[in-house]
Amino acid sequence: MRVQSAPGGIHRLSHDRLRSEPVHVQHFGGQAGAPLDPGVPPTSGYQQYGARLEGGSTNPYAPFRSETDWKLAEWAKMQSPTSNAFSDLLAIKNVVELLGLSYKNVNELNCIIDTKLPRRRPAFERLEAEVMGEKFEMFVRPILECLAAIYSDPEHAQYLCFAPERHYADANRTIRLYHDVHTGKWWWSTQARLESEKPGATVVPIIISSDKTQVTLFRNKTAYPVYMTIGNLPKSVRSKPKRQGQILLAYLPTSHLDHITNKAARRRVVNNLFHTCMRSILDPLRTAGVDGIIMSSGDGISRRCHPILMAYVGDYPEQCLVTCTYNGDCPICLCPHADLGVYPTQHPYRDFDATLDAIRTVSEDPERFASACKDANIKPVQRPFWEDLPYVDIFKCITADALHQLYQGVFKHLVAWLKSACGTAELDARVARLPPNHAIRSFYKGISHLSRVTGAEHRQISRFLLGVIMDIPDLPGGRESGAQLVRATRALLDFIFMAQYPVHSSETLIALESALASFHAEREIFLYGTTDNYNTETSERLHIDFTKEAYRATNHKDEYPQMTKWLERREKIMHHANFILWREQQVAVGPRPLVAHHGIRWLPPDLAVPLDIKMTRHPSRKSVPLVDITGTSPTQYGARFFIPALARFVVLWHHPQYTARQVEYYAEDFLTPFDRLPVFHRIKFWNEAIYGKETIDSIHVHPRSNDTEGDTIVPARFDTALVRVHAPAAAAHEPLPSARTWTRTRDLNTRVAQVRLVFTLPDTALDILFLGLPPERRPPRHLAYVEWFSKFTAPDRHSGLYKVARTLQGGERVASIVPVSLIERSVHLIPKWPGHVPRHWTSENVLEECGGFYVNCFKDAHTHFNVY
Repeated sequence: MRVQSAPGGIHRLSHDRLRSEPVHVQHFGGQAGAPLDPGVPPTSGYQQYGARLEGGSTNPYAPFRSETDWKLAEWAKMQSPTSNAFSDLLAIKNVVELLGLSYKNVNELNCIIDTKLPRRRPAFERLEAEVMGEKFEMFVRPILECLAAIYSDPEHAQYLCFAPERHYADANRTIRLYHDVHTGKWWWSTQARLESEKPGATVVPIIISSDKTQVTLFRNKTAYPVYMTIGNLPKSVRSKPKRQGQILLAYLPTSHLDHITNKAARRRVVNNLFHTCMRSILDPLRTAGVDGIIMSSGDGISRRCHPILMAYVGDYPEQCLVTCTYNGDCPICLCPHADLGVYPTQHPYRDFDATLDAIRTVSEDPERFASACKDANIKPVQRPFWEDLPYVDIFKCITADALHQLYQGVFKHLVAWLKSACGTAELDARVARLPPNHAIRSFYKGISHLSRVTGAEHRQISRFLLGVIMDIPDLPGGRESGAQLVRATRALLDFIFMAQYPVHSSETLIALESALASFHAEREIFLYGTTDNYNTETSERLHIDFTKEAYRATNHKDEYPQMTKWLERREKIMHHANFILWREQQVAVGPRPLVAHHGIRWLPPDLAVPLDIKMTRHPSRKSVPLVDITGTSPTQYGARFFIPALARFVVLWHHPQYTARQVEYYAEDFLTPFDRLPVFHRIKFWNEAIYGKETIDSIHVHPRSNDTEGDTIVPARFDTALVRVHAPAAAAHEPLPSARTWTRTRDLNTRVAQVRLVFTLPDTALDILFLGLPPERRPPRHLAYVEWFSKFTAPDRHSGLYKVARTLQGGERVASIVPVSLIERSVHLIPKWPGHVPRHWTSENVLEECGGFYVNCFKDAHTHFNVY
């Protein structure tokens, strides 16, 4: 494959550096992150927890009587049946007695959890504030106790990082690599300041996020949660609520203060109320950040920890509220609203020291305070919560988020511009006719009718948008306008996808800037301004676990005490489940393991990670007649040349040295020793070590299913895939690869193919077809019949997408049988539109009707990273 550059225009060698381990790692050195007593051996925090359990020395499920007693309690709290439903279940005659339960209703179960399970996370406290005659309540946890709960969790001990590092992709240390917090510049510079004052410090980067969220659909009831996590944990642990790397810190007051009739006064009071509440929550960080506090991690090792606010994550209104900046202005630099669309910006970052000087005039004349804040271009907030926090520049704490800043911000406007430029009717027609794929959501009615589009939906649209705007007919300005439209969209999509790389280098950051510059160079085709809405995807997920589910568990009256109690019980159950697993691991893997999930080690997400194939144990259809396999009706598989392809496969497997002409000659004498085959309808791809049991990709292979009246229930689907071209002959002598390497496409001899059939040969057929071959030299169990597309050539010069078409020989499609293990993963093909979309095309038949296709490199992050 002839490719000049990787995504974003970066040189492919620079891009490939992201695939490898750092060539050089520079540790901060000195006493940074050092234990207070290096001679103390590691001990699991579960030992202290178990010592606090009554009866825990003899009963592994204490305080519950038995495994059944515990498992039912865990189910009741983690699956969230209603309290009445669970009590009614226990009230059934003899249920409690037959199961040997220690509780007869939900109240007794709650009593056991509240009084007999040790508390690992602090309880919520109710605080009350009075604002101009109206009282408001806030539920909050002590932040240092919350910090200790995350830091000392035994399950986090193997992941914690205690000192900063600099990672380099080259031995000369000229190309930096950035991924988790400890590889960034902030921790290194903060550590240097602390070491000059108090050597031996362990920095604990505090990450706060807040966002008001709606908990009901019709009554407009909201909650205002504040979450906290620490940068010592890897981002992939922090982002998963079940790993308990995040903690709900507080519920802030949600009132709009409607009793204050003056709008300007109301806005000022809202701002001051927020900062007063946050100041109350974060105030302990003032002294702890400077002097440090002694904390023990989950392995029992103590360090002097300095918790310092590193980042505050929120959407744009939240960022303005936190930084005391005006809506419409940039919260991190002095760019005015009118210049937000200018690239590159010439405006400097906000001066934090000047902002502090303005804020501290509050004790002087009110008019001078208001004037000083106006000069600093900030709101006149009296005591911002960050005013006295050590080592904090609040403007540098503001971070961007892909979900809302990119997808709900810039990309949302890109979609609107493209609708205007291309026409909604043509766009909808093309979207509705895209072939299906595991990573592509089907919008059968197009996208123009969507209302209140979510960030997740915009993410899905971004995966096919480039392909549906190519070759748009009737554009003003003709072909050149269409090319400019495609180039601008490609540049912006490259920027969006590259911005979400889990690892960046100093080179890819330059390429990221270059992609943005390319978009601005072509953007005159749109004539638009910029937007500035963003939020955090992690916070959105936390809302479900910590707020919305908690609200559903209440009776919707005076809900916050119920929500906090529900959350505390749930956290106790989750920790106790890990403790029980830890006790069981002592028997399974030896005495005193440090963690419950023994042998499971977190690995950093890698866009080049190999994926393993997962097939079902039993076929989808146990016996499919050959007539249905080779038949071409929509309810059949359409593998027209299955028998000749199988004959060539068998001959080549026996005689790898044969030429193509010899293979064809001997295949003519092939006799089929079966008339039916077991067939599989899906190939799954996963990597359990990194992603667990989540299906990362899949390939569907099945004909249409009709009901008794002939109406379509499930349309036919024969997905396309990236297949490694590997001679079957080699497989007879060498083991076939069991996992896909998923490296650069051009470095593999790969081609696109449509999978028409996945099957296994019956044992009786294997004995006949491969007579004399020992079992280890026979073909693998799962085979696939595929129809080939053309080899990759140079990509389209405007879109950067590769063109492919059906490979024909004598006017017929070229097909082969290959081991399923040679399939890398699915590939999404976008039709090469012939102007206006033919009306008879559908998503079901477009792969059959269209003559040419583009390989969609934006199908998902893995494809964008690897297919270039």
